[in-house]
Amino acid sequence: MTGARLAAEEFLDELGESVPPATPEHWDDILLVVTELAANAVQYAPGPFVLRMRRTFDGVHVTLRDTNPTPPAPRSFDPRTGGGGIGWHLVHALCDQVSVVTDERGKDVHVFLPW
Repeated sequence: MTGARLAAEEFLDELGESVPPATPEHWDDILLVVTELAANAVQYAPGPFVLRMRRTFDGVHVTLRDTNPTPPAPRSFDPRTGGGGIGWHLVHALCDQVSVVTDERGKDVHVFLPW
């Protein structure tokens, strides 16, 4: 999970040198979404995950591939049970587009965020 965040920071550092984000919040939102996706992969998938990031015309496309073919689903947040359940809601709130593509070996979660 830490490796994914560090890789995302490195990508954003390089991107920001040539194309700075429209607002500092875009940087923070991308790091938060990457962290959430990686945390979910670590918690719910039995194997490793792969993170890919690329610049799009008006933002950043993040793809996280994991080994669990079950699509993510929103859960109710209940602070009495120790929290949790807000990550998938957060991803949808921060991203312009979210899609999940599954196959027998796992899934790709695609998110598009503004830059």
